[in-house]
Amino acid sequence: MSDGTLRLLLPRFLRRFPADLAAIVLLVLATGVATLAPVISETPLRVVLGLAFALFAPGYAFIAALFPERGPAFGGASASADEDDHSGSNLVEQDGSADANTGLTERVDPRRAGGIDGIERVALSFGLSIAITPLIGLILNFTPFGIRLVPIVLSIGGFTLLASAVAALRRQELPVEERFEVPYRAWVGAARAELFEPETRLDAVLNVVLVVSLLLAVSSVGYAVMVPKSGESFSEFYLLTENESGALVADDYPQNFTVGQGQPLTVGIGNHEHEQVEYSVVAELQRVSIRNNSTTVRERQELDRFSRTVPANESVNWTHDVTPSMTGERLRLVYLLYRGSPPAEPTVENAYRETHLWVNVSSQ
Repeated sequence: MSDGTLRLLLPRFLRRFPADLAAIVLLVLATGVATLAPVISETPLRVVLGLAFALFAPGYAFIAALFPERGPAFGGASASADEDDHSGSNLVEQDGSADANTGLTERVDPRRAGGIDGIERVALSFGLSIAITPLIGLILNFTPFGIRLVPIVLSIGGFTLLASAVAALRRQELPVEERFEVPYRAWVGAARAELFEPETRLDAVLNVVLVVSLLLAVSSVGYAVMVPKSGESFSEFYLLTENESGALVADDYPQNFTVGQGQPLTVGIGNHEHEQVEYSVVAELQRVSIRNNSTTVRERQELDRFSRTVPANESVNWTHDVTPSMTGERLRLVYLLYRGSPPAEPTVENAYRETHLWVNVSSQ
C-alpha cells in the first residue's frame, strides 16, 4: 500500500492539517511522554523538549490562530514574486489611463493587506509563550490542582492543542493562495544548492566551515545538557522542634532542662554533596567560658552519637531525646556533624558542620 493510499485513509481534517501545526502537536505529545514517563523523564530529553514546549509552542499556536493568512515575503522566492506582483500593480497605479484602456484593476496582495512575516511570527511566538505560561501557572495556583508538574504539563499542552486546532480551522477557511505556509521545500532546495552545488571554490570552503561550525555548536550544547555542572557541594545541618499542630519548625526551642528528664529535639541533615554520604553526629552538653571572643570548653558531657546514610539530594530527620546530667546556666548544647566516623576527641573546630543551643539545666 503506497503512502498516498495510506494518506487517504486519514480523516479529511487530518489530511489537510498544516505541517507546522502538526509539528507543534508532536512536540506537545513528545514533551508529555518525556516529562511523565518513568524512565524517559530522568533523561536530558525532558529538559530539551520542555524548554521548547514552554517557551515557544503555546505562543506559536496562539499566533497561528490569530494570523492564519500569509504575511509579507517569508522566503526569497516569495519575496521576488511579491516584488514582481507589486511592481505590476504600481505601474497600474501610476498610469490611470492604462486602467481605462486595458480594463486592468488594482490587485491587493493579501500577504501585504494582513498577517505578519516570518520573523515577527517567531518573535511573537517566544514573547507570547513567556506571557502565556506564567499566566496558566497563576490560574492553576487558585485551583485545587496547584502548581505541580502534571497539571502544568496538561494545562499548557491542552492550551497549545486547542490553539493549534483553531489555527488549522481558520487556515482552511481561507483560499489556498492566502493561507500561511512555511516554505520548507524552498528552504531545503536552497540549502541543497548552496551546500552541494557551490558556484566557486571559496563557496565550497565556506560551506565546509559552516557545517563544521554547526556540528561543533550542536555537540557543545549536547555535552552541556548531558553533562551538566554539579554546582556547589554542601550539607545542611539543623535542629527543629514540633509545634502544637505537629509540624516541624525552626522555632520555640527548649531552653530549660531538668537533670534526668528528657526533652525531644529533631536533628536534620540535607545532603547536597551530589553523592551518597554516611554522616556521624555527636551530641554534647558543654560548660564554656567566653573571653575576648575566644570560647574555652571547661567541662563536657557526651549525650549521644549516631550515624545516618543519606542518599544524594535527600534529607533525613530523626528525633533525639536530650537528657542532661550536668547542671548550670548558659550551657552549650552542641551537635557536631562529620562525614564518616568522628575523631577520638570531637570538637567544634574539627567538625564538618555544627549547630548549638544555649540552655539552662537545674537539679529539679
